[in-house]
Amino acid sequence: MEISLGQWFLILFLVVVPLLYEWSTTFKYFCKMAFYNSYILFLAVIVIPVCALRGRNVENMKIIRFAMLHVKYLYGIKIDVRGMENFNIKEPYVIVSNHQSSLDLLGMMEILPDRCVPIAKKELMYMGTVGLACWLGGIIFINRKKTDDAISVMSEAAQTMLSEDVPVIPVVISSYRDFYSKKERRFTTGRCTVQILPPMPTKGFSADDVPALTDRVRQAMLIAFEGLSVELGAPQ
Repeated sequence: MEISLGQWFLILFLVVVPLLYEWSTTFKYFCKMAFYNSYILFLAVIVIPVCALRGRNVENMKIIRFAMLHVKYLYGIKIDVRGMENFNIKEPYVIVSNHQSSLDLLGMMEILPDRCVPIAKKELMYMGTVGLACWLGGIIFINRKKTDDAISVMSEAAQTMLSEDVPVIPVVISSYRDFYSKKERRFTTGRCTVQILPPMPTKGFSADDVPALTDRVRQAMLIAFEGLSVELGAPQ
């Protein structure tokens, strides 16, 4: 049987791609990231019709979270959560988390409380199905390049914290260096830890106290991040 040129290309593709995936960490990195982004887009397509029944509503975040929880298993990433008991307070609170990469989604979906309203960069809103799903989930979008927008949203959050004595709960996601590095083009299996720190009260604070509070939260998160890095053996 004569094999056509197209069939030769297909055979070559089926042979070369698996070999490159096994031998080249760079090729594996790009394959995994392409699948990660594509799969998130696919999951958004699935959840959009369900979320649309309720319209734009923060309750839709439960659906989005449920759809995302299994993704870590596809990549062999083990996520340990510590300090969940710190969310067991009846009053409203503000969560502050560190940012490393798009993989932060996996850690945040593990601990996202009910009726939590995330704040995200405005560019996310234009990412096709993902943007629509996020909009339906009630996410607040801010333009980080437009200082006035970002300041307005954050100032409103700060005023709410001060006027209603809302505590701040820092969340620290440990370093991904054990299994992921954008600079080194490396993406393997591994584990990370999500540490929920105790609430930091803002009762009795005024606007003048915000810088000191910000610094205190940052220092607590930095200490926790460095501690987790040492524990997991990841470079800081």
